[in-house]
Amino acid sequence: MEWRVPLLLCLISVGAPALDFTRDVRPILATKCYACHGPDEESREADLRLDMPAKDFDTKTFLHRITPTDPGGVMPPAKSAKSLTTAEKDTLRQWIKSGANYEPHWAFQPIRQSNSHQGIDSLIHARLIQSHLKPAPRANASTLIRRLYLDLIGLPPPLSACGLTDLSDEKYATLVDQLLSDPRFGERWGRHWLDMARYADSNGFLGDGLRPYAYRYRDWVIQAFNEDMPYDEFTIAQIAGDLTEMPAGTGFHRNAALNTEAGVDKEEARHQNLVDRINTIGRVWLGLTLGCAQCHTHKYDPITIRDYYSFYAFFDNTEDYDDAQTKAPSLVEVSKNRRQSYVHIAGDYTRRGPDVMPATLSALPAQVGNTRRELAQWLVSPQNPLTARVAVNHIWSKLFGYGLVRTPDDFGTSGEAPSHPELLDWLATEFMRHGWSRKQLIKRIVMSETYRQSSVPYFQTDPLNILLSRQNRIRLDAEILRDSALAVSGLLKPTIGGPSFRPPLPEDVFDVGRSSNWQASPGDEIYRRSLYIITLRSVLYPTLTTFDAPDAADACVRRERSNTPLQALTMMNDGVFVEAAQSLALRALRESPNHLEKIFHLVLNRQPRVEEFS
Repeated sequence: MEWRVPLLLCLISVGAPALDFTRDVRPILATKCYACHGPDEESREADLRLDMPAKDFDTKTFLHRITPTDPGGVMPPAKSAKSLTTAEKDTLRQWIKSGANYEPHWAFQPIRQSNSHQGIDSLIHARLIQSHLKPAPRANASTLIRRLYLDLIGLPPPLSACGLTDLSDEKYATLVDQLLSDPRFGERWGRHWLDMARYADSNGFLGDGLRPYAYRYRDWVIQAFNEDMPYDEFTIAQIAGDLTEMPAGTGFHRNAALNTEAGVDKEEARHQNLVDRINTIGRVWLGLTLGCAQCHTHKYDPITIRDYYSFYAFFDNTEDYDDAQTKAPSLVEVSKNRRQSYVHIAGDYTRRGPDVMPATLSALPAQVGNTRRELAQWLVSPQNPLTARVAVNHIWSKLFGYGLVRTPDDFGTSGEAPSHPELLDWLATEFMRHGWSRKQLIKRIVMSETYRQSSVPYFQTDPLNILLSRQNRIRLDAEILRDSALAVSGLLKPTIGGPSFRPPLPEDVFDVGRSSNWQASPGDEIYRRSLYIITLRSVLYPTLTTFDAPDAADACVRRERSNTPLQALTMMNDGVFVEAAQSLALRALRESPNHLEKIFHLVLNRQPRVEEFS
């Protein structure tokens, strides 16, 4: 089936472009070669390093080993399960023949400053023209209104907003501004961040003790989005808020699972907690798999084990702290009996290697200073090429279903290259230039013609829509599905913030774990938005997990999207959907003699099609 790869490349771009190292060659080397011939000195074979310019190795020998006459000498060896395909061998031959040009990995290079005449649509259209594709027409008014409501506040539009058939640019911009200033914006976009913050209301492990004030951090996040707290301040508050008079933000670090079992090795538990913090910062802010360097130098990216524990050292002298007045979980720097940080050999907390001081990654521009505040300032420094790129990619992915980089937590060499590198850098530049405002960035994206395209599929030569010739069709997130059902049925309680609530659950859910004596919250509390459902790590709310809500075990940068029979059964039988359906039917009977048409307007915000009446 190897013919499909070159065929697909031909389909995507009529008149194949010249070989590009970043796009065509590096992905092959990274996935097939770097594990044995990459940055990690301890695992490097034959003293051959392929993550360096070709002048540093013998290209003739390289070609001989990937296309040997003796099958026994082929590289990668068959036992590695990383054998090169015919298409990959052809690409590597062409690369060597053309001079073996080498380019440093794109993500570690400085962000290229944008030109004033560039913009989202011009950069997207340039790629479409190059590939002989045309953009889809603009979606109709009802589709755009529904899209905006679901994307910006996570609820379907009310009937009063669905009657517009002439959605002029001016009316569209007014609606965008209205939704960005709606307090429910913070709930919708706060949920995206809470996925990455691995937010939960309990400790996890077997005991899974409650965290009754964890919601203080959740509410802080909602408020930060509603107030459009600049992303650089938002970052500093979470990395080092206790050092900058914003301690509530450091609740970010308190969200991880915590082992409080009797007999637990406290030092091991502390080490694992710090490791979680470092790995999470790497994934969320830098888009790097730092955790791969916990036990040895990273096999794919220029991150040494010393880099890892130098980063770890920023947090080695912190301890958990709960504010006496607000009870908000936070972090604090200790001033007495400070620890000397060191490399943990093979990731073992009991094996002491060389001492280290707090320092950032050696492959990136260095920071000045060794405090967490200075670490946070380094993260959002214009000289750091990763943070702004990663942040705008996150936001883009929430509005298109996929990021410009489709591996949002891996901007390293084993991740995917950006589909539109110029656009990614233009957005990152504009993001920083406009004060790291997420609302401004979101408005810029949703005002683009690219966002406003129809998602109706039609045959083109880009089946995965990498080049964005149309908008993507993406299922509703688990929380938005439940919230929408409650909203259209008239049951939704709109209260923002406050302690989490307990929805009704069947008794057999508690057959595992120690959680018991579950009492559903009283009155209409059970009709609040799904964001406020209590997240117990040992008893996750099954309605949400069925529709791919994360489990809070690790930072979730990209939700999975599954299609299972359980989802249909849940929609048919789960108590919340049954009750919402009953309430919706009563509402339709009460408000209109044309019941079916009314239900279509309420639920789908459109007229029913002819075939749907039959």
